[in-house]
Amino acid sequence: MEANGLGSQGFPELKNDTFLRAAWGEDTDYTPVWCMRQAGRYLPEFRETRAAQDFFSTCRSPEACCELTLQPLRRFPLDAAIIFSDILVVPQALGMEVTMVPGKGPSFPEPLREERDLERLRDPATVTSELSYVFQAITLTRQQLAGRVPLIGFAGAPWTLMTYMIEGGGSSTMAQAKRWLYQKPQASHQLLRILTDALVPYLVGQVAAGAQALQLFESHAGHLGPQLFSKFALPYIRDVAKRVKARLQEAGLAPVPMIIFAKDGHFALEELAHAGYEVVGLDWTVAPKKARERVGKTVTLQGNLDPCALYASKEEIGRLVQQMLDDFGSQRYIANLGHGLYPDMDPEHVGAFVDAVHRHSRLLRQN
Repeated sequence: MEANGLGSQGFPELKNDTFLRAAWGEDTDYTPVWCMRQAGRYLPEFRETRAAQDFFSTCRSPEACCELTLQPLRRFPLDAAIIFSDILVVPQALGMEVTMVPGKGPSFPEPLREERDLERLRDPATVTSELSYVFQAITLTRQQLAGRVPLIGFAGAPWTLMTYMIEGGGSSTMAQAKRWLYQKPQASHQLLRILTDALVPYLVGQVAAGAQALQLFESHAGHLGPQLFSKFALPYIRDVAKRVKARLQEAGLAPVPMIIFAKDGHFALEELAHAGYEVVGLDWTVAPKKARERVGKTVTLQGNLDPCALYASKEEIGRLVQQMLDDFGSQRYIANLGHGLYPDMDPEHVGAFVDAVHRHSRLLRQN
């Protein structure tokens, strides 16, 4: 990338780099903020755009993904955009059928049941050609953003993807996937390696297409205790970061900050802080001051307002944000929710959250 902010693809120069500076651990004038699932059903314009086609068809349309990604930025002064997509496009690209059942969520008609089912999966090296529609969406969105804010790319972490592929959808216990870990440890590692081998070129491809940061979602970390996590999740989380960084360098691409968000993975906070990511995302069950004590000053923290706090009055949201910012401290911090926005949330309250972060973080720096 040239130093003037025009990428090799000739993208417009970035006007607001506050999010990237915070991610890299540099000082910022205020606390940057974005929201997980900021492109979501809580926005009436999102529901309108999405009504025309089924979920994964939307994911495969670069124009639709671009429009959905930009919608929250037209309403709120967010400091980053995150590409509209889904973590399950990776299992799809490996040859598994996934449908989105309205009111139920993702469904795999033929989940992995036996070790031999792994033979059904495509070669992970073919995944990037299958997912070219994501890269096209990123490039288009990066152009349409016109340098307003950075664009985040993302993927699901290997264990979280494995849970869906074995459970066949969401689950409150992940008992089928965990059964594999206990009864088929070798096959489990084989599947996790396949997923890692697919994720690395996929994430590198997102950066090549224009993503300026990457977030890895280990959404189902909480179903593993410390032992299973350190055996079946952490090594692959580390491997993704290490290999993505090496591949970017080999490809002559500028490094991008990487974020790891392991929901309910508070028992592995120290390990995650040393896993090779610039930013560690926190869910709302973690006390910010304690988290900062545990990870030290080496990484940036991101999070972690309870999404349900947005049901509170705007005044209360302001107070909660103030408390959160006081606890996290003014630097090496990106404000976010502790999980994604829910469909029934009021956009005006999302706006109140964003404004409160900007307002209070500027006040904090003056004092």
